[in-house]
Amino acid sequence: MVTLQQLRKGKWGLYAIALLVTGAGLTACKENAVNDLSPADAPVYITNYDRSVNFSQYKTFSLPDSVVIESNTGYQPSLGPLEGRFVSNVANTLTSRGFKRVNRGESADLGVAIIRVNNLYTGVGVDPYGYYGGYWGGGYGGLGGYYPYYPSYYTYQVADQYWEIQIVDLKNRPTTGTGTQPQLNVIYDATVRGTDIPDQQAVDVATTTIFNQSAYLKATE
Repeated sequence: MVTLQQLRKGKWGLYAIALLVTGAGLTACKENAVNDLSPADAPVYITNYDRSVNFSQYKTFSLPDSVVIESNTGYQPSLGPLEGRFVSNVANTLTSRGFKRVNRGESADLGVAIIRVNNLYTGVGVDPYGYYGGYWGGGYGGLGGYYPYYPSYYTYQVADQYWEIQIVDLKNRPTTGTGTQPQLNVIYDATVRGTDIPDQQAVDVATTTIFNQSAYLKATE
């Protein structure tokens, strides 16, 4: 089975490969091809699942009515128009594929989470050409009088924002001893990267595309 850590690691590997392949193709076609992408072409949809799992063994799923907002400071639920649309689309699609949604607190075979990742990272960089004051100035031998080189430091911020759908196996959850938190297996993961989802139409496109790539995700053969 695949744990959350393993799946995240594998997912980033797939994402890096996708970017390299896409970037190479764009560079070969046109120098600034990325700037000319339409909103419909900008999103990148990545789906992954545990190949050893037969999804027909699962019959029910639990899905909260809110989306989890993941940020540097932690996790919190959120339910706005976009989040609500995401939840209803995922629930309706899984139901149409033979799974039954259960009420909160009831036993379920699958746990479904919709996550909005919104992280902001701050780093420090060095400008290697920060200061060459007087290096080629006059003086001894025509090159003297140069000053020591001190690199310039600067800070930068990187935003990591994307949507994610995760499904964990609740039916075959591992048993553990007292006081030990079991590690649930993530058996399906989907992410939407490359652009934000600004409206409900974009939510519809994203969820439709994700599940079209996941034909194996159904309760019956």
